[in-house]
Amino acid sequence: MSHVGVGPRAVMRSVAFLTAGVLAVPALAGCTSEDPSGKPLAEQDVAAAARARVADGGTLRWAVDSVPDTLNAFQSDADATTTRVAQAVLPSMYRTDETGSPVRDPDYLESAEVVDTEPKQVVVYKLNQQAVWSDGREIGAADFAAQWRALSGKDSAYWTARNAGYDRIEKIERGANDLEVKVTFSRPYADWKALFTPLYPKDVTGTPDAFNDGARRTLKVTAGPFAVKKVDTKGDEVVLTGNPRWWGEPAKLDRIVLRAVPRDERVSELVAGKLDLAEIDPETADEVGLAAGPRDPATGTPLMGPGGTPAPGPQGRSAAEALRSWALAHGSDEEAAEEEALAREERREAEAKARSRQRALSGFEVRKSLEPAYTQLALNGSDGPLADERVRRAVARALDRGKLAEAVLKPLGLPTEPVGSHLALSGQPAYADGSGALGEQNAKEARALLADAGWVPGGPVKKKDGEEAAGAEKDKDAKDEKDGEKSEGDDDGTYIVGEDGKNDDGKNDGDDAKDGADQESGEKHSSGKNTAQGGAPGAYAPKGTAAPAGSAAGPLAKDGKALTLRFVLPSGPGSETLRTVAGRITDMLAEIGIGTEITKVPDESYFKDHIAAGEYDLALYSWPASAFPATDARPIYAKPVPAADGSLNVAQNYTRVGTDQVDQLFDRAMATLDQKEARDLLRKADSRIWAAAGSVPLYQRPQLVAARENLANAGAFGFETPVYEDMGYLKKGAQGSRPSAPSSVPPSS
Repeated sequence: MSHVGVGPRAVMRSVAFLTAGVLAVPALAGCTSEDPSGKPLAEQDVAAAARARVADGGTLRWAVDSVPDTLNAFQSDADATTTRVAQAVLPSMYRTDETGSPVRDPDYLESAEVVDTEPKQVVVYKLNQQAVWSDGREIGAADFAAQWRALSGKDSAYWTARNAGYDRIEKIERGANDLEVKVTFSRPYADWKALFTPLYPKDVTGTPDAFNDGARRTLKVTAGPFAVKKVDTKGDEVVLTGNPRWWGEPAKLDRIVLRAVPRDERVSELVAGKLDLAEIDPETADEVGLAAGPRDPATGTPLMGPGGTPAPGPQGRSAAEALRSWALAHGSDEEAAEEEALAREERREAEAKARSRQRALSGFEVRKSLEPAYTQLALNGSDGPLADERVRRAVARALDRGKLAEAVLKPLGLPTEPVGSHLALSGQPAYADGSGALGEQNAKEARALLADAGWVPGGPVKKKDGEEAAGAEKDKDAKDEKDGEKSEGDDDGTYIVGEDGKNDDGKNDGDDAKDGADQESGEKHSSGKNTAQGGAPGAYAPKGTAAPAGSAAGPLAKDGKALTLRFVLPSGPGSETLRTVAGRITDMLAEIGIGTEITKVPDESYFKDHIAAGEYDLALYSWPASAFPATDARPIYAKPVPAADGSLNVAQNYTRVGTDQVDQLFDRAMATLDQKEARDLLRKADSRIWAAAGSVPLYQRPQLVAARENLANAGAFGFETPVYEDMGYLKKGAQGSRPSAPSSVPPSS
């Protein structure tokens, strides 16, 4: 698992608690004449081709993370594969464009508009007159009404994951004719375009039994370019075939096989010729890129390595190493010669396997963009040090988000701009950089916040028998220096960085102790106490040497307890990026005196047993961007509500940080039909979320996809909804010099 993420709109999330406090929110983006939404940072990369250049027929074998437990996108165990199937086989009134905005899908909808706002909001949908279900029945008001009743929340017999928006509908009725659907709302709803995407037939939503169990493993009635042929849990695949009743542009492919392949096994499946399209990790992307690069005509070996670096020589060895190997193999020492000959043979076999692997991968290319999702640092504000808003803000102010984004995205050749909003991504209409409400990275101000919260350097730390003092490095032998210890009062002419100016009794010399100057920054604090250390105690230098700028602060303590935060991370393959980012965050926090204890847990328990359960202080996970942030983001940032059993209902806010003001801004944004007003309200909400420092957006996630070179209209989709009927393999005349896909693809049983 490359990142712990959350699937589209059907996936559940959780809630958090914030200590009361007045948030100082600066002037908001969106109040100026310049549009702050910007442009998408990266375009989609799908090898776009006109349909006339794409051949008819063929099978696309597409790697997915899992075979879904349900095909009903409105159930709590729906996942990303559920969404992919729904996009290919079910109606969607709206799809997302290149900016992540909703656009009408003309295959299903001729028009949709708000025709009345007083006394109530009324929306009239005019359906495509050709739109029919696979059983021949017209798509109509009965399907809309059945889905509304199932998702309204009024009947608990329906096992639904959410009812947002549907709970605001008062009635649904037939319009002027069979192709019109009239929807009347009991309360204004700004995100009405989010409804009925996907739209299920009334056969699925008409009764609780059909809704709960009828669409888990099969969809008998569909209305997309493809239909579900089978869900094979034993074979770990979902097979989609063309829908003969599809009225739109006919699907180019005969079949799409969604194969569940673990991330760490995908490169092997690509080499074996069992996949045509797969999202991959950066290491696999490097290998595919190397194989697809220029090659030596004589040997077939790549001429360049990843990133344009020279490829290794024969058997990956230098000329000197090769010469030494030859000398050993032909020398007078028979035993050494025999050993070297065996080693040379093993290297030749390994080289042959590597060449074969590279040849197999040479028919693929890496398509890359930025995923419509971002990775954040979550700060659990329910208890412990992070229940104090000042500590959360200090953590957030210690982070150089630009460097973290650069560490992940620069090696991939992708834009490295950090994410500036919790509610939208660059290019989306609601986007504006609201991070100014928190402030820029500033270690000095972060330390001041911690000092104000009572966390001071070198404070007394209580410890149990046999334990090291809090803040000491666990993997360091603190006793190694005993042999070099001097008797009390002895001085060998050295000093400990950060402790200069001290007498033998530990008191500061000179005026520094009087005016409370910060030794590193020169900043004075009203307490008269030094709230930052000039260097790391234990680093030795000749007396008189200045402490290096930017040295890590000493460990902080309060009430006899060190300031140490639990940092929980997934341990599985593909999570290397998260662990790299966590390491850099740990270093940044150490600079202000905050210690971290990193705990690596199995992927399968990471989210359920730690994030959702609140068993962490710091964690890294991702949220998807939404075209409807007023609806979809509210549960993520809503203030927790006490449940009837006395527990805290955190909904989808896993940081457990929320405020009444943020809730009110979301509610107002959801209720206005003025799009500009809604955007301004969302940007205000985002600024307050930044100020509360329950989560810190870091970077937009990279999207790396290995695709056969002649596969068109598929790859790294970015914001845009895939157009499944346009995917296919280029015709031979349109392929140029690129290799073609295999002439025959093994059929799926």
